[in-house]
Amino acid sequence: MSLLEFTNVSFNNREEDILKGISVSINSGDFMSIMGPSGSGKSTFLRLCCHLISPTDGTLLFHGQPIDNFEPTDLRKKIAYCFQTPYLFGDRVRDNIEFPYIIRNLPVDDARVKALFSSFQMTTDYLEKEIKNLSGGEKQRIALIRSLLFTPEILLLDEVTSALDVANTAIVEHVVTSLHNEGTTILWITHNPEQGKRHANKVLTIKNGEIQALETIL
Repeated sequence: MSLLEFTNVSFNNREEDILKGISVSINSGDFMSIMGPSGSGKSTFLRLCCHLISPTDGTLLFHGQPIDNFEPTDLRKKIAYCFQTPYLFGDRVRDNIEFPYIIRNLPVDDARVKALFSSFQMTTDYLEKEIKNLSGGEKQRIALIRSLLFTPEILLLDEVTSALDVANTAIVEHVVTSLHNEGTTILWITHNPEQGKRHANKVLTIKNGEIQALETIL
């Protein structure tokens, strides 16, 4: 059974059709790169995957059930979305790191926090830093750490390396591929064809709101 199943899914914003008749299966363990021109509907596709928005038409199943059967907070504990422009709240990094534990009524797992900071080549000294003083690359890595404190079933990445330098891009790619190797399903939007095929087992190309191609990489 597919983990996520799109059947003739369309989405419009009352002014235009953003996605039209999308049918695609995402299986557990897939690493799917999503490519296509700007404005083709790639981000809309990811937002549908975690029910940030609902299809206008068609059906979208998660574990064989309509995705809107799931309570949104519970769903987003299973499907994590990382935006191209990271959003951090509060005054300090600590506010963002503690939040996933607070909403689960759990104590902060200091060992897990330390391990994730280390994997992104950062130290836990960052916990006391003010958000306003972080660079764009630091904000992106903190946002990723926040999403990975509890390993998601599906990780949605919306061009998360587009504003990063080569070194930081390599760090993020290494963490994401390690997570995939441990069983997390990855959906990654990228405009870089080389990056798109470097780790993926499938490449989905969307153009003008429709699937142009779905390539399986052996």
